[in-house]
Amino acid sequence: MSSTTTLQKAGDPTGNPGDGGLPSDGLKAGLKNRHLSMIAIGGVIGAGLFVGSGGGIAKAGPAILISYALVGAMVVFVMRMLGEMAAASPNSGSFSAYADRALGRWAGFSIGWLYWFFWVVVLAVEATAGAAILENWIPAVPQWAWALIVMAVLTVTNLGSVASYGEFEFWFAGIKVVAIGAFVVIGMLAVFGVLPGSDNPGAGFAHLTDTGGFFPNGYGAVLTGVLMVVFSFMGSEIVTLAAGESENPRKAVTQATNSVIWRIGVFYLGSIFVVLTLLPWNDKSITEKGSYVAALDSIGIANAGTIMEVIVLTAVLSCLNSGLYTASRMAFSLGERGDAPKAFAKVNKKGVPVAAILGSTVFGFVAVYFNYAFKDTVFNFLLNSSGAIALFVWLVICFTQLKMRGILVREAPEKLTVKMWLFPWLTWATAALIVFVIGYMFVDDANREVVTLSTLVAGLVVAVGVVLDLRRKRAAVQG
Repeated sequence: MSSTTTLQKAGDPTGNPGDGGLPSDGLKAGLKNRHLSMIAIGGVIGAGLFVGSGGGIAKAGPAILISYALVGAMVVFVMRMLGEMAAASPNSGSFSAYADRALGRWAGFSIGWLYWFFWVVVLAVEATAGAAILENWIPAVPQWAWALIVMAVLTVTNLGSVASYGEFEFWFAGIKVVAIGAFVVIGMLAVFGVLPGSDNPGAGFAHLTDTGGFFPNGYGAVLTGVLMVVFSFMGSEIVTLAAGESENPRKAVTQATNSVIWRIGVFYLGSIFVVLTLLPWNDKSITEKGSYVAALDSIGIANAGTIMEVIVLTAVLSCLNSGLYTASRMAFSLGERGDAPKAFAKVNKKGVPVAAILGSTVFGFVAVYFNYAFKDTVFNFLLNSSGAIALFVWLVICFTQLKMRGILVREAPEKLTVKMWLFPWLTWATAALIVFVIGYMFVDDANREVVTLSTLVAGLVVAVGVVLDLRRKRAAVQG
């Protein structure tokens, strides 16, 4: 078999290593380089960073920085693996298409549908979070109505064209990036007492150790912190799906992969470091107001709560926008490969997979309804059964890259423009760390239900994928 044919099966629609990988599957190359750059930067900044970091600080103290560093390193390595495959073979199905080729049809089917399921549940979560903020501003409109309005607006945006998605995401992500960047700069000036008009006297790095030491709750709290922060990193892989609809996907993927280290370093570690140096880790305001609002209040920034609400709303809208895009493109890829209804693989004149978008939106609307009508039963099940899928996706990326490297070296070594470091040892080490985190979730009271239900759902989907794969093979033999 030629390298061109093989890599087309792996997800390269053109099979031509010199053409930049422009899509020929009906999707349009409507995303510009500035869109991809901002999607790559903003993809690692979710609402979880703003909302959930206070809880992690309360559990681990300053040692939460190690938790963020561990998870950040894991994401950097996973993104490097994914970047290697995506630069060689840009595809709207990304890791699902690569798993299909490297591990088998059952693997591509399973991880593709699990990833789709994860994002459509996220749609409901983010729509509800955004609606809560909007209702607080305009209480005349009920929260459920705001959730539907937000979902409807972003659905229309995605139905317009991939360029409209890119433009919205460019500005949403831009606001997040500017906000975090400004927070880090202003915060560091205040830390060293050189910010004019600051109410915080600035203690330098003293707060990292002056309240019970760097590990106030013991070394084990670092692992608890890992479980609390790991899910705020989900979304970094979106750029590899979006790259398939860009003007130069290989260049975009390469740039995004190479920049992931400083993005995580500045936006996650940098901003949390600022919080921990401005305030003692056990300051009650961190959990009561949220870590970023507490830090801004300590400096004396007026209306810090409102400012952070605007930023969180932007992060929520960004996540909704990207979530709908990601779910629809995964559904499109599954439809193309015969693992979803054929209608999902059809595009309109603008190159938009309308059926895939509407199918994802409908499930999102249903999930929003469940969140209001059956929050403690049906929606709680959906939330818990999708909670650990991020880790499953990263694990599959590890095993896929182990196989795909051999295929690429054998059949198209010129396409290995991005390479995983210290292959295969670092790939195996990353996989082992992910397995450890999953295993630790089973013994952690707060996460046991999430990982158990997620594993059961994943097992069911894998079983369906294996059965379908066996049927195809049997039909091929008989045919």
